[in-house]
Amino acid sequence: MQTDSLFYLIFQTAPSILFELIGNNDPRASTYSFASQEVKQTSFRIDGILVPPIYATDLPILFVEIQGYKDTKNVLYSSFFSQIFLYLHSYQPVNDWQGVLIFTKASLDPGVPKQYQEFANSQRFQRIYLDRMSDRQTESSIGLSLLQLIGVQQSVAPQKARNLINRVQQQPKQILESKKILELIETIFVYKFPKLSRQEIEEMLGLSELKKTKVYQDALQEGLEQGLEQGEIRGKLAAVPLLLKTGMSVEQIAQELGIDVSAVRQVASSQ
Repeated sequence: MQTDSLFYLIFQTAPSILFELIGNNDPRASTYSFASQEVKQTSFRIDGILVPPIYATDLPILFVEIQGYKDTKNVLYSSFFSQIFLYLHSYQPVNDWQGVLIFTKASLDPGVPKQYQEFANSQRFQRIYLDRMSDRQTESSIGLSLLQLIGVQQSVAPQKARNLINRVQQQPKQILESKKILELIETIFVYKFPKLSRQEIEEMLGLSELKKTKVYQDALQEGLEQGLEQGEIRGKLAAVPLLLKTGMSVEQIAQELGIDVSAVRQVASSQ
C-alpha cells in the first residue's frame, strides 16, 4: 500500500479528520463522503474527493492530494489543478470548491509555479505540512496524531503508536469509533513494517491482549451489526435504477424501499 493510499483510507473512514487538518470546524463535516472519481472522457482519475450531501449546495467540494515523495517531473501543481478544472468542466457541480495539498514533509513542496501564483494565498487552496504540526495540535487531536504517525521514523513509531492507543482507550463513549482508529493504526504498521506478520505487529503495539477485552468484543459486535445494516441499504439502492425506469418518482422509491430520500436522489442523479 502506498503512503497516499493510507491517507485516503483514513479520510474515507473518518472524513472529519481532514476538516480538523485544514482548521474547518463546521459540524456538517460528518455528512461528507470520500470517493475516487474518474473524469469523463479522459484518463484522469482523482483519488481524493470529499463530496457534501446532494442537498448541501452551500458546502464546497474538497479536492485532496497527498505528496509523500519528491516531485522529480515538476508536474505536481499542474496535474492537481488540471484534474480539478477537468472535473468542474465535466460534472458542472453547483457547489463551490477547495483544494488541499498535504505534504508529509515541507521539504517535498517544490513551491507554487508562477502560472498558479494566484492560488498561493487564496482561500480556495491550502498546503499542509505534517512534519510542521505542533505537539499541541497532535496532543489535542487523535485524528491528527494518526496522520502524523504515517510519516514518523520506524525507530520512534512503536512508542508513538502505543501512546496513541492509550489515548484511544480513554474514550469509552466512542467504542465503535475507537475500534476503527485501532484498525487504522494496525494498517499503518503493516505498511511501515512489511517484513513483520500481523501477529508480530499486534504484539508490538500491545493489541493482542486488547482484542480479548469485553470493550473490544462489544465494538466488534456493534461493527458487525452496522455492517449488515449498511449491506442491506446498498442492496436496496441497487434497485433504484430499475424502479426509476418504471416511472416512479424519487420520493415514491424512497418510501417503497424504506430508505432516506437523499440517498435515492444521489443514485438518480448519477444515472
